[in-house]
Amino acid sequence: MSSDVPNGDVEHPMQREFENASDAALVVSIGRFSQDALAEAYRRHAGAVFGLAKRLLSDHARAEEIVQEVFVRLWNEPTRFDPERGTLRSFLLANAHGRSVDLIRSDVSRRRREEREASQTAEAGYDVAHEVWDLALASHVRDAMHVLQDGERAAIELAYFGGMTYREVADQLGEAEGTVKSRIRSGLKKLRRELTRTGVSMGRGA
Repeated sequence: MSSDVPNGDVEHPMQREFENASDAALVVSIGRFSQDALAEAYRRHAGAVFGLAKRLLSDHARAEEIVQEVFVRLWNEPTRFDPERGTLRSFLLANAHGRSVDLIRSDVSRRRREEREASQTAEAGYDVAHEVWDLALASHVRDAMHVLQDGERAAIELAYFGGMTYREVADQLGEAEGTVKSRIRSGLKKLRRELTRTGVSMGRGA
């Protein structure tokens, strides 16, 4: 079954049977691969989803993409909606909010990476963190990540490959900021040792 969301503006004869159906009943029918039920859900709620995404992103085209993603997800995973936990509209809006925030964070992370790269280029000396970042796109750094514990790997990936601050990493992982900093420091030392062991020169002694 295609995951494409049907056009909410086109009414099919069978759609009329869903006009008076509850949202919960629509989702049950969506779970049975009824595109007419999905089209009715789209008709009822796509405008609200678009409005929220547009306010958050201030971008018409990206807001339309959020609408498409939210309803594709409803089509592919209708069982994620639990009518006992809230309305279908609140569920769809929560999905739109989460995806919009992801895009905003991605934009912020990209800008921070660009600023960090520009700053690092101007620096005369590099510490271990800078050196690992310089090599972040090289395959041998990714390969060396296997030596890290799960907590270290997650913290380093978010901080150096995801562009997050220590505070953002801590919030993302639900850990104290001091714990995150400690894991990053210990992880970077392990990475340095592993890269040295495999013959990758970091340009200075351990």
